[in-house]
Amino acid sequence: MDGYKAAWEQRDESMFAALFAPDGRYHNTPFAVQRGTSQLAEYWKRVKLQEDIHVTYQVLVNEAGFGIAHWHVTYQVASEELFQIWAQSTGTNLVARKPGDPLPRMVLDGVIHATFSGDVCSEARIWWHSMPDSAPANLPGAED
Repeated sequence: MDGYKAAWEQRDESMFAALFAPDGRYHNTPFAVQRGTSQLAEYWKRVKLQEDIHVTYQVLVNEAGFGIAHWHVTYQVASEELFQIWAQSTGTNLVARKPGDPLPRMVLDGVIHATFSGDVCSEARIWWHSMPDSAPANLPGAED
């Protein structure tokens, strides 16, 4: 989770892809998966459309070969492109915005289940929800 946090906050797709085995899988929704280093890195490039990113997490299960964590992220949407990606996500309501209105600050809250092969992740599945951040919240017991 330290590596996940660092890759997100530093907006670094190479750092993210390095967390995974060469054939690693990242399920960013239950129905979408990125496989292998190039797909993982390409997917992660979207975090470059975020600014002022803050990630906290709490490890819930840490066993040999797998782990589960609750994570919480806030960020400033930095482009219309990212706003449209977010707005088109399944289960996400479009923020009421008029042309020229500032882009929103977002909050995401989720859970990750990761399986490991040695020191790298072989498969990660995340479940999450996002909404505009109206009042910053910190995950109790989270690491900074």
